[in-house]
Amino acid sequence: MPAPDTSGPSPLGRPAFLHFLFARVSASLAFQIVSVAVGWQIYELSGSALDLGLIGLAQFLPMAALTLVVGHVADRYDRRKIVAICMAVEVLATLMLAVAALHGLGGKPLIYATLIIMSSARAFEAPTLSTLIPAVVPREWLPRATALSSSGGQIAQIAGPALGGVGYGLGAGWIYCVAAALYLTAFAAVASMKIERALPRREPTTWHTLFAGITFIFQRRLLLGTLSLDLFAVLLGGAVALLPIYAKDILQAGPWALGALRAAPACGAMLMSLTLARLSLGNQVGRLLFSALMVFGVATTVFGLSTSIPLSIAALVVLGAADAVSVVLRSSLVQLNTPDHMLGRVSAVNTLFVSASNQLGEFESGVMAALVGAVPAVVIGGLGTVAVAGLWMWWFPELRKLRTLVPA
Repeated sequence: MPAPDTSGPSPLGRPAFLHFLFARVSASLAFQIVSVAVGWQIYELSGSALDLGLIGLAQFLPMAALTLVVGHVADRYDRRKIVAICMAVEVLATLMLAVAALHGLGGKPLIYATLIIMSSARAFEAPTLSTLIPAVVPREWLPRATALSSSGGQIAQIAGPALGGVGYGLGAGWIYCVAAALYLTAFAAVASMKIERALPRREPTTWHTLFAGITFIFQRRLLLGTLSLDLFAVLLGGAVALLPIYAKDILQAGPWALGALRAAPACGAMLMSLTLARLSLGNQVGRLLFSALMVFGVATTVFGLSTSIPLSIAALVVLGAADAVSVVLRSSLVQLNTPDHMLGRVSAVNTLFVSASNQLGEFESGVMAALVGAVPAVVIGGLGTVAVAGLWMWWFPELRKLRTLVPA
């Protein structure tokens, strides 16, 4: 079981890590605001579950198409500058959404096109931003720094949906302006960050170097099992895309309820991440990972069957706490078992798996809901997550028996 671990200084004492954390929180807050506003705007325009699923597809496709290029760029160039450029693009794209909403322009095609632009920027930003953690803290601090980073992201996921849901009532255009200002703040934090670590070495561009991240992961069953487990388990449990349907049609509430439902998983994740930042993970990491995923599946099923707002929120809080355990374990495992010159490419593949499990999972949920209804789609997904966790315990016994994150 996790035990208290307060030894050593905190990553919060390092200015570069504080810049990183501020940028992470601001960008995550802006992304959550945009996600809630876009979801409600699309559902108001069409009333279609499939259109909600297409939001996830528009976010996933750029990530899938750019993965190999993203990792190679992150391992060849200044990672801080890459993140800053991506955040500048997100500022402009969010302003485009604001202008379109304020003047009634574009409709669904413009929204999807802008999402693709933003997702292309995030395809470079997300994996590159995560590789900055080992550049600003010692490697032995990575699990604690990752948990603090996750906590910051979850705080944003609590405040972001609330701001998005409440602010949408004042007008979609104005809440998009708020998101653009937050992206600009994140850009300033990254641009002013000072990194003393040497830049990654530049390798000649070949087919071998482009596919090196994928090869690295497939040659290490521990990493392959971890990433594929998250991919398939969370892919089936993608209930977030259907929250506008639950808020409006099943729970009979408005945008405020959508904001509360979107914030609930982040509340659970934040509390769990803060707990993990203060505790040692113990010597049963593999069992902890599988237990968390099974709890995630059960909580998804409970949410799917619920017709009560308090019960739905409680189930989503538990779901978020379980997911936080998986995120911290997976991220720490990847960073501690990957050399720095390969970290960009491996992180890009990791981000693709995460995006597939989240955005592609939202598309899968939208399609399933269109075919069989929202409630059956969520329940089937939750039970499927439990089944995947059981299968991976059998297929990857080395992952089930894993004791610590530190490589042998």
